[in-house]
Amino acid sequence: MTPATGGDPFPAVEECDASRLGAHSTVASDLDGTLLRSRSAFPYYALVAFETGGVPRLALLLLLAPLAAALYHAVSESAGVRLLVFVATAGARVADIESAARAVLPRFYAADVHPAAWRVFAACGRRRLVVTATPRVMAEPFLRDQLGADAVAGTELGTWRGRATGWVDARRGVLVGERKAEALREMVGDGDVPDVGLGDRRSDYAFMNLCKEAYLVPGTPVEAVSADKLRKRIIFHDGRLVQRPTPLVALLTVLWFPFGLMLSSARVAAMALLPMPWLHLAFSALGVRVVVRGTPPPRAGRSEGRAGVLFACCHRTLLDAVFLSVALRRPVATVTYSLSRLSELLAPIRTVRLIRDRAADAATIRSLLAEGDLTVCPEGTTCREPFLLRFSALFAELTDDIVPVAVECRMGMFHGTTARGWKGMDLFYFFMNPWPVYTVTFLDKLPAELTCGGGKSSHEVANHVQKLIASMLSYECTGFTRRDKYQALAGNDGVVAVKTAKKQIVW
Repeated sequence: MTPATGGDPFPAVEECDASRLGAHSTVASDLDGTLLRSRSAFPYYALVAFETGGVPRLALLLLLAPLAAALYHAVSESAGVRLLVFVATAGARVADIESAARAVLPRFYAADVHPAAWRVFAACGRRRLVVTATPRVMAEPFLRDQLGADAVAGTELGTWRGRATGWVDARRGVLVGERKAEALREMVGDGDVPDVGLGDRRSDYAFMNLCKEAYLVPGTPVEAVSADKLRKRIIFHDGRLVQRPTPLVALLTVLWFPFGLMLSSARVAAMALLPMPWLHLAFSALGVRVVVRGTPPPRAGRSEGRAGVLFACCHRTLLDAVFLSVALRRPVATVTYSLSRLSELLAPIRTVRLIRDRAADAATIRSLLAEGDLTVCPEGTTCREPFLLRFSALFAELTDDIVPVAVECRMGMFHGTTARGWKGMDLFYFFMNPWPVYTVTFLDKLPAELTCGGGKSSHEVANHVQKLIASMLSYECTGFTRRDKYQALAGNDGVVAVKTAKKQIVW
């Protein structure tokens, strides 16, 4: 390609006519500053640092980030990347880095896709290639799954006995400058060059010159591509950090953490020790806002001789049943699958484990309903995005007194759920948020004609309850299950065997 005269040797990506590209076209692109709007990869190294080493490693990365920036500009791009890689990964298990790349990073990458670069990248249907200085293990899952990349060349981490050494692989080094061009030659082979090259900085020129035509992505601020325009929507994700950890957000997180832990301990103590009628006021005094909407049914008296009401609740965190009880100002029992022993000990309500045996679980729920009201989360696991997973139909078979309950929670700093970490910390992370908000909305009790007693099948009832709650929350219904979530985030079915004195319980 003949360089253009003037300032930049390549035209801006906005000048590319993507309509003439198609199934015959191959594209090669950089990542940071090109496919992504941000030219700084710090937030993604910060996510890996926090997931593999917690607050101490994040604090160290934050401390050395100015030095990495100085090396990047004063010495070389390679030197700055090497320091970030070392601090974020040294000593971490490679499996943990891969897990974070699969379950945590894609959500943050997907929220930062550059619209002009994505327009050209998506238009090329033959092969989509990415060459990046970011460690391949960090970027590849997102690039393949969400952007449809066919091959990814990135910096390779040095490893020893399953752990990252912190150094980069000496055979290729950091993928910048001419090394990107070498990697691209290896990807396309002899005699075949990409039709389009996309980059954003001088160190990209080497590989861009190999392409038939190339374009620069300017650094002007633009709106990110909306999630529904990407190749695949992200429904499941993991990790504790809610916000993209820019240097400022990372600093605030590190500074808040010790205070947040103390505040969380106070909130957990209040939850565990105070009577349920007092919790609404106690939470309000401790900065936890509880919003109650709708009119719940009155509590059935034992003298009335009828079974309790089943509250069918969507599942956002392990505290759904607790806040439903706070909204009612009385404790309501709940059934669980995978609540940690610590969470069970601290719960202010009765929790009863199900064992994933349909007949035994049905008998357990019937006995609990005979004693009083009961909360059930038919999804079986939490979902952070505005989607509802498939509702198990078991609850609909056991009673016709069903009240759908829509719950929402707002967390500004930490997620109170995890698929990969220790669930015993879930409630502490939720209460570490400065001003968490839980909204509990009681919908109308299902009319008799829409229950199994009215001739509906249990699946019809479950699907109807799911749609009612989704409509209330403006969420989307899906057919995904607990197994789908854990396969996507943790590579397992979400089933852990726990041996007790009596029998083996699967939860």
